[in-house]
Amino acid sequence: MIDFNLVAAPGVRAEYDERALIDAVAAVLDEAGLKREHDEVSVDVRLVDEAESAELNGRFRDKPYATNVLSFPADARLPGFVALGDLVICMPVVAREAAAQGKTMDAHLLHMVVHGSLHLLGFDHIGDDEADIMEAAERRVMARLGHNDPYAA
Repeated sequence: MIDFNLVAAPGVRAEYDERALIDAVAAVLDEAGLKREHDEVSVDVRLVDEAESAELNGRFRDKPYATNVLSFPADARLPGFVALGDLVICMPVVAREAAAQGKTMDAHLLHMVVHGSLHLLGFDHIGDDEADIMEAAERRVMARLGHNDPYAA
């Protein structure tokens, strides 16, 4: 079971298909081979504005600007339960990126949940090799969810 907690910060207009976002987390767990390893998995998602995104990005990454998604892995590992961590998604940045990339908001938001969830599981894209591995996982998960390659031009 996936315990998926989604909260929109005050003033953040957010329209989303919660079932699709939960399915995205489940697909990421499948991709990582973890879905059936634990009885319950917890993921918290907060949809924020640019000011909150910039403040968190500055505080935790020394990059004082808004970004599309921040991932904060959790350390909680209890028998039958794993807290993956928290995702903070900046809706205005995601909306701008979706428009610039010719994607629907739903598809790009789903991609940000996939991308952030992979980060929670330890994937990264600092080096080229890591980026290739992570992007390949993102492509497989998005295809499994019925979406196009998120990195296609």
